Amino acid sequence: MNANFNPDKQHTLKSAVSVSGTGLHTGIKVDMILNPANAGFGIQFQRIDLAGQPIIKADCDLVTDTSRGTTLEDKGAKVSTVEHILAALVGMGVDNCLIEINGPEIPIIDGSSAPFVEIIEEAGVAEQEATKLWYTIDSNITYYDDEKRVEMVAMPAIEYQITTLIDFNSPVLGTQHAGLKHLKDFKSEIAPCRTFCFLHELEMLLENNLIKGGDINNAIVIVDKPVSEAEMERLGKAFGRKKMEVKSGGYLNSGSQMSPPAISYWISLAIWRLSAHPLKRISLPTARGILQM
Repeated sequence: MNANFNPDKQHTLKSAVSVSGTGLHTGIKVDMILNPANAGFGIQFQRIDLAGQPIIKADCDLVTDTSRGTTLEDKGAKVSTVEHILAALVGMGVDNCLIEINGPEIPIIDGSSAPFVEIIEEAGVAEQEATKLWYTIDSNITYYDDEKRVEMVAMPAIEYQITTLIDFNSPVLGTQHAGLKHLKDFKSEIAPCRTFCFLHELEMLLENNLIKGGDINNAIVIVDKPVSEAEMERLGKAFGRKKMEVKSGGYLNSGSQMSPPAISYWISLAIWRLSAHPLKRISLPTARGILQM
């Protein structure tokens, strides 16, 4: 976003732009094209590999799974791991976009929104004539999930702001918090934040033949227990690496490319209309009343 960006107008892309990559969980290589769209179109996915090329709207009513990423599904057609591309579009001020994809999952790239921000900048963002519709609230709205121990509070504010805090009871991560005071800061402050998981989760995922497209370069692995040489060798084989090591910050590294320290990336998931991982079952009409549609 530049200084001339008008937040009260709708925006789309100036031109189509494409990216290719592998899905984190399916391991399927896909091609994805972001296309300009008319005012009022919103953000929609089109599965061009399926019969009839069905459309799936980026609508929180269509969220069907948030266990290892956010999945949208409509009339049997689904697209998964949509959180990073949606965060990038909303974070860059894009309201209307048709996303064509020839597979079931968005490519993970490096595990952050940054690569998608780059291609959005490559395409350019165009202001449209239509005004943007904003929803506001006049009192606090609170949601708490006792099982997952997750709390969300939406409060009246003049500007769109998010503050998030995580605590996994991990001596490596500790308690972390992040905030977004202005949406214009999304590119520098939030987009580079990467997906992470704990080593004990990684082993379970590998054993269940998941994260087929996972690689040490598209996620940060937090080492939360002692690791034997045999385990390191097994992980090295799983990721196709000759050498694996635990860095002083407590994260797994291939010995060839340094991974940045772990940082909360949940804020990028919350950017797009409250359908982030553990909070799928918040009242959806309430969610629509909290954030801009």
